[in-house]
Amino acid sequence: MTMFTAHGFLYLTYWALTHRLSEALKWDEIWDQTYVNNIAGEICLLIGLIMWSATFPRIRRRMFELFYYTHNLYIFFIIFYILHKGLFFICIMLPGLYLFVIDRFLRFLQSRQKVRLVSARVLPCETVELNFSKIRALDYTPTSTMFVNIPIISKLQWHPFTVTSNSHLEPDTLSVVIKCEGSWTKKLYDVVSSPSSVDRLEVSVEGPYGPPTTQFLRHDMLVMVSGGSGITPFISIIRDLMFMSSARKCKVPKLLLVCAFKNSSHLSMLDLLLPISGAPSGSCNLDLQIEAYVTREKGQPPQEKMEAARIIRFRPLPSDSPISSSLGKNSWLWLAAIISSSFVIFLLIEGIITGYYIYPIDHNTNKINLMTQRTALTTLIIFFSIATTATAAFLWNKNQTAKETKQIQDKEDSITGGSSSSDNDAPDKELESLPYQSLIKSTKVHYGTRPDLKRILLESKGSSIGALVCGPKQMRQDVAAICSSGLADNLHFKSISFSW
Repeated sequence: MTMFTAHGFLYLTYWALTHRLSEALKWDEIWDQTYVNNIAGEICLLIGLIMWSATFPRIRRRMFELFYYTHNLYIFFIIFYILHKGLFFICIMLPGLYLFVIDRFLRFLQSRQKVRLVSARVLPCETVELNFSKIRALDYTPTSTMFVNIPIISKLQWHPFTVTSNSHLEPDTLSVVIKCEGSWTKKLYDVVSSPSSVDRLEVSVEGPYGPPTTQFLRHDMLVMVSGGSGITPFISIIRDLMFMSSARKCKVPKLLLVCAFKNSSHLSMLDLLLPISGAPSGSCNLDLQIEAYVTREKGQPPQEKMEAARIIRFRPLPSDSPISSSLGKNSWLWLAAIISSSFVIFLLIEGIITGYYIYPIDHNTNKINLMTQRTALTTLIIFFSIATTATAAFLWNKNQTAKETKQIQDKEDSITGGSSSSDNDAPDKELESLPYQSLIKSTKVHYGTRPDLKRILLESKGSSIGALVCGPKQMRQDVAAICSSGLADNLHFKSISFSW
């Protein structure tokens, strides 16, 4: 934006010094055999400055909606940029623009679907775990995130949340954890936790998105340091290692979870380490140690004041779909087909229009005529080619999963009996399970103190120790400083941040 602003400012200065400010009001102009649209460039610069001004941390974090809505002006930024410089610059930016439009359109198609929200786990610390149906072919990695939209709260707002479930341990369910941190999350918690909670919650999603691979198994030990809701990415890692140790019988690293909470009610977030359906019996063999620190309370509260989690079950509509990938199981193959076929369609249509419409008009002139119309027409052809092929691929894959979708719907209807309920028995069943008892025994709670991160990290044993941290900025910096201090050569730092 600095370069772009300097570019526009210098041109305006030049026109003012040469008494040619009228140039700034020209739409189509040929200057030194080059097409320029000055008004489009000025509009593009203005949009860019508005977007840039909303990215300052103070505005982005305190007025996130202003930042978010302003950021969507990128569509007009690109359009006016193309109109400013014409067809030649479309070719320069075409590869990146082409792939971006394909990705954005596929996300749009996925976001138009209403997904099946089957249950919610409500914790006393104003935290909600939403559990969605998913098809078994949908695979994702730990620490993935998913964008969620709930029209009853806001039709326009999309918020990213950490996926805590594991695609192998829970093949039919995808879960996200949402903690009350603002007005949107507070409204969601009130809707779900109210005594007269709704039978169905209309939800749309995009994703999940995550790293292509994870390398947690290469360490002898994982030390996971979290603060508050920063524990959520580690829930997905722990569940993934549960599956590895129980189903695949492979060697997994020792786990030390160091979590800091403000008060004792937040200790209920440790219940999320086990899925709502329960963990496999082999997971109790996982070498997991939990050190929980309650920083703002001096002693353990009375047992009768400890609230239990509630499970709310919903009744989705038959039209609600399980979460699935936009392009199905072979997504990379389908993506390659969309890119190649849409580009061939674009070249064919562009060639036909140029040969039979544009060329006859410009054939007998040396000027570049109708450049704005040609640029707009080429852009529309690109969007049309992408929309046609991407929609066809999306609908084909949706039709392929229709049978599995019907089976999931029938299975859920038979379990719930066609009605929503607040299930108070599920927590009792979970309490009696062997993995849950093992989890309680491996947990040590410290009141009125903060974790001594330096001592914990330096006393960890192993040739390779993964030091993972997710929490406040100061916590991440402290762990990074310890790992880079040179006091131990076996610490490997990894920061996970979801502060937008």
